[in-house]
Amino acid sequence: MANQEDNAQSLARTVLYQLGVELKARFTSFGGWEMPVQFSGISREHEAVRNAAGMFDISHMGKFTLQGKNLISQLQSLVPSDLSRLQPGQAQYTVLLNPQAGIIDDIIVYYQGEDTTGTQRAFIIVNAATTGKDKAWLLQHLDQNEVQFQDISPEKALIAVQGPKAIKFLQPLVQQDLQPIKAFGHLQATVLGKPAFIARTGYTGEDGFEVMVDRDVAVELWQSLHNAGVIPCGLGARDTLRLEAAMALYGQDIDDTTTPLEAGLGWLVHLDTKGDFIGRAVLEQQKAAGVQRRLVGLQTQGRNIARHGYQILSAGKVVGEVTSGTLSPTLGYPVALAYVPTKLATVGQELEVEIRGKAYPAVVVKRPFYRSKNRVTN
Repeated sequence: MANQEDNAQSLARTVLYQLGVELKARFTSFGGWEMPVQFSGISREHEAVRNAAGMFDISHMGKFTLQGKNLISQLQSLVPSDLSRLQPGQAQYTVLLNPQAGIIDDIIVYYQGEDTTGTQRAFIIVNAATTGKDKAWLLQHLDQNEVQFQDISPEKALIAVQGPKAIKFLQPLVQQDLQPIKAFGHLQATVLGKPAFIARTGYTGEDGFEVMVDRDVAVELWQSLHNAGVIPCGLGARDTLRLEAAMALYGQDIDDTTTPLEAGLGWLVHLDTKGDFIGRAVLEQQKAAGVQRRLVGLQTQGRNIARHGYQILSAGKVVGEVTSGTLSPTLGYPVALAYVPTKLATVGQELEVEIRGKAYPAVVVKRPFYRSKNRVTN
C-alpha cells in the first residue's frame, strides 16, 4: 500500500501550482490533483467573491472539443436537456446519464455554431475526477466517423474570475467587450494578446467569467489579475460559495445513483421537446409515479453544522443523509443539502440531524440559500 508521500508524488499539479506555493497557499488532494484549499483564509476569499472579485485555478477540470456535421443531434442522445435550442455563443448546463438515469457527471456544453461546410463545434467542460470516465463514455456513444473528439485538458488552463467586480478587473486584459455577454454566453477572445475562450459561467452564485487559455498565458493572466487586486481563492471558498447557491457537487450531492429528478435538477429534463436519450424511460417513470426521495435544503440552529454523511432523523428514525453542509459565511448560520423521503421534503418540514451522537433540530428551507443581486440573466 502506497504511503502518504507516494500519494502526494502521484497527484497532478496545474501550471499555476508554483504561484500558489509562492503565495503560501495551503494545498489538499482533490480529484487526483494537488489543489489550493485556501490562500488568505476561506472567510476572506468568500467575502471577496460576494462583494468584489476573487479568482480560482480550475485548470484541473476536463476540457474537450468536439466537431462534426451532426454533433448536436449525437449529443442529444446522451443528455436529458434539449441542446437543439442552443444558438451559437450559448451554453447549457446538463448531465450525462447512465441507463438507470443516474448522473455520470454534470457538464457544460458550449455551442460554438457551425461553419460554411455545416460542421458544428462545441466545447464540453467536465469535472476533474471524472474526466477519464466522461471521455470513455463519450467516445463509446458518439459515432467517431462523424464526430472528431479531442481532449485538450493537458494543454489548456482555466481561471475563474468571480464576483460583482469581475468584469472591472478582467476587461482591461481582454480585447473584446465583455459587457454584452449574457449568463452562459461565451466567445472566442483575445486575452493579453493571445487567443482565449471566455464564458460567463461559474460555480459561485455570482456574476463572473471562466477563461480558458494556453498554459503560459494562464501564468501571466493570474499574475496580472493578482497585481490588479483580485483575491486568489481556493477550494474551501469555492465550496462555501457554491453551497450557499445550492449548486451540486459531483460525488457528494449527485452521483451515478441519483437521478436529476431526485436531485432537484428537473429543469434540465426536457421530455416534451426532444426524442430518445439514455435514461429517458426511467425519468418518464419517475415523473409519472413521483420520486421516492428528494434533495432538500436544510437550516440548523446556532452553530450546529450538518456535515457530509451525517444522518437525518424524523420521529427518532433515520430517514436520510446529509450530502453537503457548512456554516454560511454570508448568512451567518449553518446550511446543508440532504436526501430525504419525498413526504418529508416540503419547505417548513421539521427534522433532526445527528451531530456527534446528539440530535439537533433542522428545518427544510427553500433553495438556493443565497441569491445574488448581481447576476446577469440569459
